Amino acid sequence: MSVVVTSGLTRRFGSITAVDRLSVDLPASGVIGLVGPNGAGKSTLIRMLLGLVRPTAGSATVLGAPISSPARYASRVGALVESPAFVPGLSARANLVSLARLRGLPLARVDEVISFVGLAGRDREPARDFSLGMKQRLGIAAALLPDPELLILDEPTNGLDPAGIVEIRSLLMRLGQAGRTVIVSSHLLAEIEAMCDHVVVVRSGGLAFSGPMSELLARTRAHIDICAEHERDTEWLRAALTDAGWTVTAVETVLRVAAGASAAADINRAAAAAGVTLSRLVVVQDSLEDIFLAMTGPSDGELAADGAAAFGEVA
Repeated sequence: MSVVVTSGLTRRFGSITAVDRLSVDLPASGVIGLVGPNGAGKSTLIRMLLGLVRPTAGSATVLGAPISSPARYASRVGALVESPAFVPGLSARANLVSLARLRGLPLARVDEVISFVGLAGRDREPARDFSLGMKQRLGIAAALLPDPELLILDEPTNGLDPAGIVEIRSLLMRLGQAGRTVIVSSHLLAEIEAMCDHVVVVRSGGLAFSGPMSELLARTRAHIDICAEHERDTEWLRAALTDAGWTVTAVETVLRVAAGASAAADINRAAAAAGVTLSRLVVVQDSLEDIFLAMTGPSDGELAADGAAAFGEVA
């Protein structure tokens, strides 16, 4: 079953296209990561899925219902968009009780979500005294009140310290393992890699990749970085390895050989045969960050430049 399906989904704000003909099919159950540079369209996509922003073109369904009729699926979806807002002087429990009553939900759910997010024993404290991480957990508790099939979280670890990030990651993984579907947007690629089963990469509002995390990581490549003991031997070593059939590029005094770990011994022997002693030989595997940057560009500045160019064309 697909939890979210979009077809040519587009949203424009004047001359700016925030989401551009996006077509994805997201599976139910597990944690789905939504990643992309600042301004790539992640938050706009989330708002369209929640019925908060109407698309300019295209269509989408959430839990089988069209986003043009969000009331048909709203009770089955929990969401945390931006920072959670609570009455500061009320306790965590009182805030959740108020929300449950407002939505006509059983008050027994309050105890369940407090326990699940790890706020038991702290739920009588005023929300204003909570750390940022505790407020995020309280926000997730509020989103879980209706016992949703789908949970959508926009940057839930933004601004958290390492301990808070680990807490939220553990919580989201438990939700996915329990059979819920969690869509989480984040800039933290290490966290996305650690907790997500499926990943969607967007750039300039368009789709760069959508699929299992394992499929994305399968795109990683290895290379071998080597250094000659004496810098004067670097060019001689490069020529020798190139003549032996390897593709070699120079990164300052480091020579990068396009080869995997299995070639390390052969490279070492080739260097010795050329009369060069190596001071360094390291096998390096691409990270998720390397793949992400290859798909989206090296910086948000580059994305901004693309946007400015597009704006100039429209103008």
